[in-house]
Amino acid sequence: MIETLKPDWAAPPQISACCTTRRGGVSQEPFDSLNLGLHVGDRADHVLQNRQRLREELLLPSDPCWINQTHSVEVVTLEQDDNRDADAAITREAGRIAVVMTADCLPILLCNRAGSEVAAIHAGWRGLQAGVIQSTLAAMHSSPRQLMAWIGPGISQASFEVGDEVYAAFVDALPGAASCFSANRPGHWLCDLAGLAASVLRRGGVAEVSLSPHCSYRDVEMFYSYRHETVTGRMASLIWIN
Repeated sequence: MIETLKPDWAAPPQISACCTTRRGGVSQEPFDSLNLGLHVGDRADHVLQNRQRLREELLLPSDPCWINQTHSVEVVTLEQDDNRDADAAITREAGRIAVVMTADCLPILLCNRAGSEVAAIHAGWRGLQAGVIQSTLAAMHSSPRQLMAWIGPGISQASFEVGDEVYAAFVDALPGAASCFSANRPGHWLCDLAGLAASVLRRGGVAEVSLSPHCSYRDVEMFYSYRHETVTGRMASLIWIN
């Protein structure tokens, strides 16, 4: 049986959203078991079985609209754009499912208070620093003040060490970013990726921001972690309008 997490937020009743764990699929080691990524070296037939299980067990209204993530700031509107090379997806069409895949990077789900527009963002440190959240907010029809956000399971600050170049890139790009880093060994910092994402969302006008307490790196029994395992599967975070 597929295990999922649901956002802790006050979304309108017509909004459905969840994040998968690694449990409930057919993939074998090192992808065990609910790997949903076709690009990580797993057997394609296992991934397709997992995706079919996802649709059947969650009673999804359609197949998720999988995108080709490249740590960019590209945003697609699913019902308008044929291109799927992007790191964020928006939809305003009922029954169409926006989805991103992660394994330490942050999944960020957005919806408006009217329940008429949703988005899913894949935010690794590169995309976050480059402005993928800002690009998504700019592409949405809803005012940021009408949006709420959920930041799903990703790598926590205690497990995410980065070098001086990452620290400098964020401090140069984002006001107040230094508060999301703590010095570790010389030339290295512990980076609060979720804290940085929350700061960008709030500075962009999104007042309601909820954060998952889970760390993908610490709990590899439940989540995939690229930094912990390197060869591993991917979770999916999905959102749609009923």
